[in-house]
Amino acid sequence: MAQATQAQTIPSISPQEAQLKKGSALLLDVRTPAEFEDTHIEGAILHPITELKPDEVRRALDGKSSCIVICRSGGRATRAAEQICAANISGVSVMEGGMNAWLSAGLPTIEGTKTISLERQVRIAAGSLVLIGAVLGYVVNPGWIGLSAFVGAGLIFAGATDTCGMGLLLARMPWNTRGSTSTKGPSCCAR
Repeated sequence: MAQATQAQTIPSISPQEAQLKKGSALLLDVRTPAEFEDTHIEGAILHPITELKPDEVRRALDGKSSCIVICRSGGRATRAAEQICAANISGVSVMEGGMNAWLSAGLPTIEGTKTISLERQVRIAAGSLVLIGAVLGYVVNPGWIGLSAFVGAGLIFAGATDTCGMGLLLARMPWNTRGSTSTKGPSCCAR
């Protein structure tokens, strides 16, 4: 299949196609352990993008026809698929729309403990920092408005590049990494 080069893109497949291939393909979920624990596809393997090691993915692919990379909406899965393809692993595709599309299609999932999604955590943290900067800028010192400006610039950068530094930082927080090194749920990166 497609290799990650400037001239080629990673192929994508619909949730319905992924459902049909899930017996023969490796379903690689690159969300956080907390997101995976909340809801995941039966048979999917957890390998958070923050811990992505293509060699471990290559070993997990043994006996599988292809690798379908999954995240919440598609952004992290695309980045993970590019890293995997850069390691000369073929047969990699991204599930269009991620778990959001899978759930919208009404396809079966395994439900676990509910957590706040990484996307919502970023919104809460960014909004809190902007509010704190504005209040401190008004009450304490106008220099604190710089905090709000910094967060705003970070959000613009995240939107333009589809890379969120705050999201990557929050993904490493203890409440989002629980289970990543334990035996909870299937994981190709568990140690």
